[in-house]
Amino acid sequence: MKLSTRGKYGLYAMYYLAAHAGEGPQTLQNISTVGVPKQYLEQILGNLRRAGLVSTVRGAQGGYQIATDPQETSLRDIIDAVEGPIELSECASSEHSCQRSGTCPVRWVWQRVTDSINQELEKIKLVDMLNQPCESEENL
Repeated sequence: MKLSTRGKYGLYAMYYLAAHAGEGPQTLQNISTVGVPKQYLEQILGNLRRAGLVSTVRGAQGGYQIATDPQETSLRDIIDAVEGPIELSECASSEHSCQRSGTCPVRWVWQRVTDSINQELEKIKLVDMLNQPCESEENL
C-alpha cells in the first residue's frame, strides 16, 4: 500500500501552512515551494478547506491559512480530507461488501491493520511534524 501523491501533497501543504501560521494568508505560489504543482495544490487546498482545516482570504493580500490548531490536527484528519478514509480492503469497512464477509478468514486481518494505521495517523499531530528536524528547511 502506498499513500497517493494527493495524500503526500496534502501533508506538505498543511505542514507549510502550519509553519507559517500567524504570518497572514499564503499564496499558492508560496505554498507550492514545498514541491506541489500549483494546479494540483488548488484542488487539494479546496478539499482541506471543505474539511475545515484551511481557510481562505480574498483580495489582493489574500491566500490560504491554517484554520485549526496544529496541536489538535492529526495526520488522519488531513489524509481523510484529501484522500477519504484509509481502508486496506472494502470488506474492512463494510461487512456487506462481500458475500463471504461473515465467514472470511482474512477479513479480521484487514480490519485490524486498517484500524492500526488509522490509530497511528490519529496519534500523530501536525505539530509533531513541525517539531521534527528536516534535512532541508530552506524551502519553508
